[in-house]
Amino acid sequence: MQVARRTVDKRPHTLDVRVPATLGAAMRVGDAHPEAGSLATDSTHGCHWTRHLGSTGLPGTARKVTILRHGPGHAKLAMEQVTLNVLGPGDVSRWMATYEEALAAHRDSINRLNVYPVPDGDTGTNMHLTLEAVNRELGLLADGADMVATSKAVAHGSLMGARGNSGVILCQILRGVAGACAEADVVGPSQLVRGFADANAAARAGVMRPVEGTILTVAAEAAAAATALEQDSPEASLVAVAEAARKAAVEALRRTPELLPVLASAGVVDAGGAGLVLLFDALLHVIDDRPLPAQLPLPSEVAMLLTSGRAPGGRPPGARAPGGRAPGGRAQAPGGADSGRRVAPEDLGALAAEAHATAGDKAPDTSSLRYEVMYFLDAPDESIPAFREVWAGIGDSIVVVGSDGLWNCHIHTDDVGAAIEAGLDAGRPRQIRVTDLLEQVEEESWVRRAEAAARQGPPAEPEEPGPPPVTSVVAVATGDGIRRIFHSLGVRHVVAGGQSMNPSTAQLLEAIEQARGPQVVVLPNNANIFPVAAQACELTKKPALVVETPGIQEGFAALLEYDPEADAVANLEAMTAAAKRVVAGEVTRAVRASDTPAGKVEAGDWIGLSRSGIVAVAPSAAAATTGLLASLLEEGHEIVTLIEGAGASAADTRRITEWLAESHPSVTVELHHGGQPLYPYLVSAE
Repeated sequence: MQVARRTVDKRPHTLDVRVPATLGAAMRVGDAHPEAGSLATDSTHGCHWTRHLGSTGLPGTARKVTILRHGPGHAKLAMEQVTLNVLGPGDVSRWMATYEEALAAHRDSINRLNVYPVPDGDTGTNMHLTLEAVNRELGLLADGADMVATSKAVAHGSLMGARGNSGVILCQILRGVAGACAEADVVGPSQLVRGFADANAAARAGVMRPVEGTILTVAAEAAAAATALEQDSPEASLVAVAEAARKAAVEALRRTPELLPVLASAGVVDAGGAGLVLLFDALLHVIDDRPLPAQLPLPSEVAMLLTSGRAPGGRPPGARAPGGRAPGGRAQAPGGADSGRRVAPEDLGALAAEAHATAGDKAPDTSSLRYEVMYFLDAPDESIPAFREVWAGIGDSIVVVGSDGLWNCHIHTDDVGAAIEAGLDAGRPRQIRVTDLLEQVEEESWVRRAEAAARQGPPAEPEEPGPPPVTSVVAVATGDGIRRIFHSLGVRHVVAGGQSMNPSTAQLLEAIEQARGPQVVVLPNNANIFPVAAQACELTKKPALVVETPGIQEGFAALLEYDPEADAVANLEAMTAAAKRVVAGEVTRAVRASDTPAGKVEAGDWIGLSRSGIVAVAPSAAAATTGLLASLLEEGHEIVTLIEGAGASAADTRRITEWLAESHPSVTVELHHGGQPLYPYLVSAE
């Protein structure tokens, strides 16, 4: 029996098929019989195609039919799962929906595959948000939309929803696949091979200087493997093509550190490549009902680095008990001893997510408990009730799950020492992880505000007396103080965003269109936003140009040269020159261990980053900031700008300014409150 798409309904079909019974023999459950073609009654009834198999009604692949007894001379058909040999429009939509689901599940892990151990890795977030936009566009299609309309929705949704470098490259990949899909009513093996090849070509064409060891390498290897399979086996099935591409993608991902030294130094693989592998996992789920992976296909040492927050052999921050690798057994996931869901013992992140979910939908309160403490506890089962009682008195968001002497423990508290000591009283805690929630809450707070602003659209530019400027400025920023400074320098459109929450192409395009001036310059203020800003400028009908400002500090400097009465080209030249005169950096806290040119970094250390990488490692924010300034300041620098963000303190700021007065007495210090999350200090010198 040939069908276009697989059915997921295993119940006996309501269609009666008259099958003559053998004389004197009882009809009973029989063996599964593969059929070569459609039953005549099936074709007449038609419901297999319309209700179970989708809207294409075209041949796909063999399925199994099981004959069940249903009265004398009658039988029913039990439909079983099948493997697709073609994709219809509905299957392409399910592919995109499944890919979004996979990215959502692994977003945090992909974010942590950051070259630098900073708390705002964003590759997973950007790829996920790009797929959200794709599926929103697909959701607008009418029922029964054909392949051309479906492919157009994928292409347009990815274009308008692309965020960050990874989102723009993923957009090119999806547009390449969609272009090949649009050329046929259904996508067979040959169209899929061409789609992967077109995706690889589009991704590379969209990057000015392609770098190997990135998502581009993963896309190229997957496309090459699919093409080679088709050449060697012209009759290869759809699932065989997808398997070949996925296998090559995983192998390429694991080789990325060999091709890109910065990945090897950081002990990670390419984040974008990891996210792309999930595209093939999602495809195999749709084609062959393969389960989506519970873990990313990472080398063991990379997986351990991400889950433990330390380098192999290192010690997690705050641990007083001896560290060690996760035990070889398995610990139960949140849900209780009988929940049936299990996670690998090293999956502390799953425990945190469960604990946060149980807190409900309340917005975090920055005045509440400051620290998150998590660890595994080797303790007798009978000691756990008393352990829970102790924890109940010192915190909330408490989750303690497990059995048979191994417990997974999570709490929010202000007393880190008491939380760990309770574990020492009950047994032996291991893999202790302590997180300062204040920074996390600040980031979540501004991300929620940014998302709300995105739903409402950029605020309308207030009407001002006189004619509009020749050139308006659109800037990307977060932090109330930074927005006020930008406004004072002539910016009337600030799009919420930054390293952790890159704006989409559509958001920037809308701000450009709403600007009063007939010409526009855009300040992305983050290198990761350059490609999206450029894409928005290409889509608008206004003359619009991007000033490549890699940070807020360069954005401030550029605005000092902004002339609203000059055209966009003149402003671009003057503002770019001003931005390049600034040397800049920022200070944040490491979220995992890493080896850097500035020395060994442990999770929890403060690090100073220049535009070329980590240049300072210190136990305090003030020390990291002075170390960063020491590396940036040169003879001839006259002005240092210090922008305070969330986590800055008056004491630390005083130590920094005193150090500048002593070490560089000729330098003038300008101090501003920016309010940016995650980075307590942004600095620049000019």
